[in-house]
Amino acid sequence: MAANTLEDVFRVLRRRPDVEAPNLQAWDATDRLLLETAAGLGVQGRSLAVIGDRYGALTLGALAVLAPATLRVHQDLVTGERALRLNAAGLAGPGPAEGTAGFVQLPLGTELLSGADAILLQLPKTLAELEEIAAAIAQYASPDVLLVAGGRVKHMSLGMNAVLERYFRSVQPQLARQKSRVVLARGIRPGTVPARFPVVEHLAELDLDVAAHGAVFAGARLDIGTRFLLTFLPAMKPARHAVDLGCGTGILAAMYARQFPGSAVTATDQSAAAVQSALATAKANGLEGRISVMQDDALSTFPGGAADVVLLNPPFHVGAGVHAGAGLKMIEAAGRVLAPGGELWTVFNRHLQYREALERHVGPTVVEGQNPKFVVTRSTRRGPGA
Repeated sequence: MAANTLEDVFRVLRRRPDVEAPNLQAWDATDRLLLETAAGLGVQGRSLAVIGDRYGALTLGALAVLAPATLRVHQDLVTGERALRLNAAGLAGPGPAEGTAGFVQLPLGTELLSGADAILLQLPKTLAELEEIAAAIAQYASPDVLLVAGGRVKHMSLGMNAVLERYFRSVQPQLARQKSRVVLARGIRPGTVPARFPVVEHLAELDLDVAAHGAVFAGARLDIGTRFLLTFLPAMKPARHAVDLGCGTGILAAMYARQFPGSAVTATDQSAAAVQSALATAKANGLEGRISVMQDDALSTFPGGAADVVLLNPPFHVGAGVHAGAGLKMIEAAGRVLAPGGELWTVFNRHLQYREALERHVGPTVVEGQNPKFVVTRSTRRGPGA
């Protein structure tokens, strides 16, 4: 690895293939604070696991300043996994063969955490996700593990300390610096019974069992945008192949598969937790033979013209910031994979100006319904030469 300092690492980091914009960067003050705190605690040379690294700042920074004996990494988003590999290649320059980057990327579980005696964690947004991570550490990591967890102060809560205290003998919040804070947690609490994931809840209004891992949007609940889009399900057409893009727990995929038993349905999301949740939702409702589930970045591995219907409830956040880029990327992707005459059904917040993008990337777009918060549109894919 050519980098010797954090500045060497941070200077070259980019977010690609995730959304890039002048107000979005690939590292933050928490990354720096976590790495400097770990170095000050003497974790150099340990068996290290990194969880929640967004674009490679923690992983590549650890290689530069901590020289871990082994380095295993878990990132929920496939865009983060790919960005880490791209950034590692950019730091290394020409020459190293694949597999010599100094780290291995793994799912959350025993392979990631077995034998790990130090862990760097970018604190997640939800307590449920933190619970699942802490439970996995308690189950698989070294009994004397040191967890160095950090986040932006505005996104942290006392509830995070409470979650960690259920699993660790010692939890010590540190002083804030540059609007970030680190919490040190040491030693697995004896007799801890790990929480079980995915959580499964029955949604009576849909008569549907919904499974949710900790990191998935809205948990096992029905978010209000999806609820509104589902009221238009009877107006949709049966498809040879339908896609639930950004599937979350897979509610749209499951309900579409029920409505149109002759349609093949694919649920896809960039989040590993969402993919596992959607797969569990399909199984819980006896739909596993009808719904295929895959992790992907905005349909990047789908061939053009492969779908007849796409269902989309796009995010309007990128990380912690409000940004329309993720939704626009998904709209463009839907236009590419729809066959001529295929339909994209989209629900989005009224303040988002997606109508022009829908017309440009997909085709003629009509408003099928709106309420005080959301708009539902139907866009029809133009044919060749249109």
